[in-house]
Amino acid sequence: MSSVLRPKHVRTICQLLAVVWVSVWPVSSARAGAQTDHAPALVVWITIDQLRGDMPMRYLPRGSAGGFRYLEEHGVYYTNAHFQHANTFTAVGHAALFTGAHVAQHGIVGNDWYDAATRRSVDSVQDERYPLLDGGSSPKEGASPMNLTSSTIADELVLASAGRSRVFSISGKDRGAILPAGHLGKAFWYSKDTGGFVTSTYYYKEYPSWVARWNTAKPAERYRSQVWMLKDDQAGYIHRGQDDRPCERGYKYLGRTFPHAMATEKTSDFMSALTCTPFADELIEQFVEELIGQEKLGKGSSTDMLAVSFSATDQVGHMWGPESLEAEDNVRRLDALLARLFKHVDQVVGLDQTLIVLSADHGMDEVPECASAMGFAAGRHHPEEFMRTVNDALKARFKTDRALVAAFWNPSLYLDLEAVADLGLGVSTVELAAAEEILKIRGFAFAVTRTDLLAGRVPDDPLGHRLQFSFHPTRSGNVLIVPAQFWYLYPEPEKCAAMHGSPYAYDTYVPVLLAGPGIRPQTIDRAVAPEDIARTVAIWLRIKPPSGCTGGVLIEALAANR
Repeated sequence: MSSVLRPKHVRTICQLLAVVWVSVWPVSSARAGAQTDHAPALVVWITIDQLRGDMPMRYLPRGSAGGFRYLEEHGVYYTNAHFQHANTFTAVGHAALFTGAHVAQHGIVGNDWYDAATRRSVDSVQDERYPLLDGGSSPKEGASPMNLTSSTIADELVLASAGRSRVFSISGKDRGAILPAGHLGKAFWYSKDTGGFVTSTYYYKEYPSWVARWNTAKPAERYRSQVWMLKDDQAGYIHRGQDDRPCERGYKYLGRTFPHAMATEKTSDFMSALTCTPFADELIEQFVEELIGQEKLGKGSSTDMLAVSFSATDQVGHMWGPESLEAEDNVRRLDALLARLFKHVDQVVGLDQTLIVLSADHGMDEVPECASAMGFAAGRHHPEEFMRTVNDALKARFKTDRALVAAFWNPSLYLDLEAVADLGLGVSTVELAAAEEILKIRGFAFAVTRTDLLAGRVPDDPLGHRLQFSFHPTRSGNVLIVPAQFWYLYPEPEKCAAMHGSPYAYDTYVPVLLAGPGIRPQTIDRAVAPEDIARTVAIWLRIKPPSGCTGGVLIEALAANR
């Protein structure tokens, strides 16, 4: 037998040692809902949508006095954190962060997935039973966390305090607010229709008076006359000479190059364009400051939680690419915005009474046309084309004129099970044939069938594990597919310049930082997973972890909290 330890074995040993370490610490009582003398008054959990792990280190000037510097100087910075799943999308990442679980446990297969019974797509937070308070007739105007099958750390905090702890979650996107809030928190998100922050009847019968006042004031309108210009002297930017790359797309009237003027006559265009600029995160931060004061967060007898998902980084990356001057400037502006938020929390609650967590829901790949120009074998998949190719091949194989592949949603191909049954074919046989045919198409690297995933027949390597962790027995499709590296794969192939969603390092890599009372500042380079944060915070608060939690423990963030 080999004496060499595989990385997964080392990780398991580290987790076991962490559990032993934590188990011998004395537990004392104090703040209700988090039974320790070191229980914080407030947990501020920040998720930066699409902030790849290298971006803070590369894009911020040395010695920058912003928010990331505060976290580095007062907390633990994990520089080698990678998600364990392959379907690296916003909904999946937020669910994994706040449940500490994988897809089979938390149930969120993607931003959307296909329901074979209804033959339509399902939005991750769609729930027509709970319409938005602003109204709307489309089923997608209803929203709730009911597709989330695990509790979140927010749920566990509320349960442990018998409801005295309060949880609020705010984001530029519905899924970025709803999934972190879990089933027992309150969620608000930016509306492109109104320019205000909305919620659904799942949370409130009517808006709190302060939110109604906020929305009536139309705060988004103050940005209509703004121009997004570089925050600092262009000479100090890494991408100072790359402001007009042909592969970038920009967003509508904003254009590819600086400056980006917000002014436009069409209100709907302005409301949407706002989300693709740092101004969107400014609006979120202002709403958060108002919420902290109006709801008196951190002022009760139990630990409160504030989850904030900043969304502009994601939109900027999609439209200009993560290696653009826009992406670099956005990170600088984000850093300053975090410093402002931390200053406000310090004034109102006290940073010495606050546990801050910061991470991201996924990373980002370069624009494929940019990568191709640099010599990488990159490309852009068009689902209608590869589905037609696979269907034509299956028709020839099984001598039928019926299309056997019904739908594609990352990362799955869904079979038409009714057609398969009518033809008397075995589902596993058609799955295998579809997997074989998709791999004949240039730009695909791997495919695994539902039958093999249910049986655990996947390669014992990082890619195989990530596919297994991305699989749900009823919501995933019949064949999980993986594009080749640097290939754009999304149901809307031309919607964005750049895309994420793969199991590769550029999509799984995110920062993880935790800062709070008693945490010893240090930088940790060992491999960790963002899924480990939830269990770590649960131990910090002396509450049970979320119901589906499979993550480990970030022991360095606990060493002084005993």
